[in-house]
Amino acid sequence: MQTLKLVAVSAGLSQPSSTRLLADRLAKAAEERLTEREYAVEVRVVELRDLAVDIAKNLVSGFPSARLRAAIDAVTGADGVIAVTPVFTASYSGLFKSFFDLIDPDALTGTPVLIGATGGTARHSLALDHALRPLFAYLRALVLPTAVYAASEDWGSGGDEYTDGLPARITRAGRELADAVAARSPAGNADEVEVVPFEQQLADLRLD
Repeated sequence: MQTLKLVAVSAGLSQPSSTRLLADRLAKAAEERLTEREYAVEVRVVELRDLAVDIAKNLVSGFPSARLRAAIDAVTGADGVIAVTPVFTASYSGLFKSFFDLIDPDALTGTPVLIGATGGTARHSLALDHALRPLFAYLRALVLPTAVYAASEDWGSGGDEYTDGLPARITRAGRELADAVAARSPAGNADEVEVVPFEQQLADLRLD
């Protein structure tokens, strides 16, 4: 049985953290879908709060510590990445951006990435499309169509007849990630799922 590697990057600062909780639930949804498809799955969570000092030292010295290098290698060697950040000042956190600044621009080329964010109000949900999607498009990752934003009021909400609640969005996003990862695996079918790069999505929306 082939083993696929999923890495969830959580930039939450508190403990316990709603950002870590969202990362865990997204990873579980993807893992369950891959297990249904008879893949073995290895899930690793990278907690950036534990690497904050290492990241700062690397930015000024250019030399990563052993544990920071291990975290970077885990992300760049993953079959699929889940990246979740709290929203500060209508964008990703400085810690989140600083970590991905250390990733080689070509290291995530073609890697399926599921983006997520947490915040106190749903008004900041546009940060997913205005900040996170462009970041991972620059890194040449395949950003999945469904992104998940969790505001404070979303936790425990089941949605209504017009909108999906947080659990439904997590399940849909996790399945998208799992299907994209499976399609890129040696045993997968490359035609099984199509993930359109963000640049192409923008091009398709341009009007003549």
